[in-house]
Amino acid sequence: MEIEFCKPNISDKNIDAIGTKNCLYCNILFTEELWCKECINSLEKLAENGDKVAMLNLANYHKNGKEMEKNLEKAIYWYQKAAEKDVKEAMYNLAICYENGEGEEEDLEEAFYWYQKAAEKDHITAMFNLAL
Repeated sequence: MEIEFCKPNISDKNIDAIGTKNCLYCNILFTEELWCKECINSLEKLAENGDKVAMLNLANYHKNGKEMEKNLEKAIYWYQKAAEKDVKEAMYNLAICYENGEGEEEDLEEAFYWYQKAAEKDHITAMFNLAL
């Protein structure tokens, strides 16, 4: 069974760069929901099928609670999945979550581990945080 997605690819959208009251994916006017169900489903399917940018976006959206309901456990899950695919921003965000106890108990050793992994991928802020 082939999965069909609308175009353009939602993982390529920059949520902060677009200030409209329409869905960033399908351009449908928002009602009560922050995103239309089709957009959320498409983003989740992309992430589940291994799209690392979709994984990072989904994690960010769950963490921030702007585009969809805030869920720190799901944010950690998708950051972890993206980090496993060598996404340095996901590694850095995992470090922040562990350092601040967001979605997981505070764990400075785990935070250090993820800062180090992100720094190894040339994440500048992770390097700075390690130097402190």
